[in-house]
Amino acid sequence: MFYNIVKFLIKIIAIILLKIEIKGIQNIPKEGPCILCFNHISTLDPPVAGVFMPRQLTFMAKEELFHVPILGPAIKALGAFPVKRGAGDIAAIKNSLNILNKGKALVIFPEGTRSKTGEVKQAKPGIALIATKAQVPVIPIGISGKYKLFHKLLINIGTPIFLEEYYGKKLSIEELQKISNSIMNEIKQLMEVDNS
Repeated sequence: MFYNIVKFLIKIIAIILLKIEIKGIQNIPKEGPCILCFNHISTLDPPVAGVFMPRQLTFMAKEELFHVPILGPAIKALGAFPVKRGAGDIAAIKNSLNILNKGKALVIFPEGTRSKTGEVKQAKPGIALIATKAQVPVIPIGISGKYKLFHKLLINIGTPIFLEEYYGKKLSIEELQKISNSIMNEIKQLMEVDNS
């Protein structure tokens, strides 16, 4: 209930203040576990992207946000869970796998942090680890444009990426990084679609 109320309010504000265009919405599975992977250009990415997706999402968010008054309790109530940046967070990986095992949709920003320049950063290997362990499809999503009043913002959703050839295999960090990079490349291509 709380999730739906907050989603509705944010959506109304976003529609009024931003010119948001969604492409490829049909590529989001209506049910079943999946990972939605966005590039990260603003702190507004999670709420804006989340309210325009057709199903309830669970977010992996940096631990620091949970200590911010009002914001911390709010994102926790919305289903977000913390991840410690800069190190392999085993608890966050276990939480991710548990969420996916329940058939939910998980949102991950593979770059691990926001890009202040808008340039795509290298993905962290964790996205590949979670996707192959959980054996779920990855949905690449590119966000491009500006979070400015009445400026166009494009959320471009790509087709699901299936990684069956890696299921059940013990992958090296180099292999995981390569898979993560390929996912990030798909996202980059979705960002480069003309959104003028």
